Amino acid sequence: MWHWYFLQMIKRLPKWVIPVLGILLLIPLALAFQYQAALPGYQYQFPRDHASHPDYKTEWWYYTGHLQTQEGKRYGYELTFFRVGNDSSVVKEKSTSPWNTNNLYAAHFALSDESNKTFHYSEKLNRSGLNVAGARTDTYYVWNELWLAEQLGQPMLIRADSPDGKHEIHLLLTSQKPPVIHGKNGVSQKASCEGCASHYYSMTRLKTEGILLLEGKAYPVTGLSWMDHEFGSNQLAKNQQGWDWFSVQLTDNTELMLYLLRQENGQIDPNSSGTVVYTDGRSRHLTLKDFTVTNAGPTWTSPASKGTYPIGWRISVPSEQLTLNITPAFENQELFTAGSTNVSYWEGSSHVSGTKQGKSVQGQAYVEMTGYAPQSVKGKL
Repeated sequence: MWHWYFLQMIKRLPKWVIPVLGILLLIPLALAFQYQAALPGYQYQFPRDHASHPDYKTEWWYYTGHLQTQEGKRYGYELTFFRVGNDSSVVKEKSTSPWNTNNLYAAHFALSDESNKTFHYSEKLNRSGLNVAGARTDTYYVWNELWLAEQLGQPMLIRADSPDGKHEIHLLLTSQKPPVIHGKNGVSQKASCEGCASHYYSMTRLKTEGILLLEGKAYPVTGLSWMDHEFGSNQLAKNQQGWDWFSVQLTDNTELMLYLLRQENGQIDPNSSGTVVYTDGRSRHLTLKDFTVTNAGPTWTSPASKGTYPIGWRISVPSEQLTLNITPAFENQELFTAGSTNVSYWEGSSHVSGTKQGKSVQGQAYVEMTGYAPQSVKGKL
């Protein structure tokens, strides 16, 4: 009967009091569900920032790389761990219960067989309860079932396999350069609104060695990998349709990252930017005015998503006297992730050739394209 007495008490209050009470009652609720925005001035600390940042709504750890067997066969790989917060009141309470489900964890694993021009990918989606998936905050350890990425002293270990057991990687990654922080003043801006950004850094040159398992047979591999780590709470604006992202590793020991954010009207968002990384690890921020990216190849239409993607690009960075041609190893490198993020995107191993300061230069790259297929693109960036 307590509720009857409560209602009678409410009826006797002046009319103006009721909406005020409603607002006061909502304030704690609003504060409980407030995620932290990615704002200028963030001070990075490593290795601390390799670990998880649950005060931000979204976070991902992104590995791409190029592997070669002792027989000379080439493979590209992608391994990605996503975290999306769904109840920040639990985050703020720092609950340690094994039933804590305050985050969703998705993961993608893809392997590009360049010799046979075949593409294989797997996906996972789990809540954080019962330690099925998670990410530690005190040290770098991220996992989704048996897939994982963790810090082992200086190197990082990553592991993933396909559900059918036909494809598996066990790789040890050792960074040749310090982390490269993208953007300006600690943030990588994605739109003009305040907080529409991420804290974003990369490990651009990771010496890679380990084992690639194919059809149950183990192949020792070596190669070079790239790691992206981003965290933020409100990155893309409503008028943005997708992006094109490029990570380029050149044989002269330099790297280049670029992303183009595409608006729904077909224009490139002025917040698109990039980073040049020099041989000694120093880096330089690039604004959209500093580079151009043009489509320089055919298009490919996915039989799965029906999305049509450009295949082949020409990049120019005049201030670096750099011109690059990027060519995918093969066309069909699309992930159709209806079982996890529900985002169809193209993420492909690619080859690089061009000129730098008047001399020939070669390299390798990974390219990601989102927003070309009719699914939501509020994913990686």
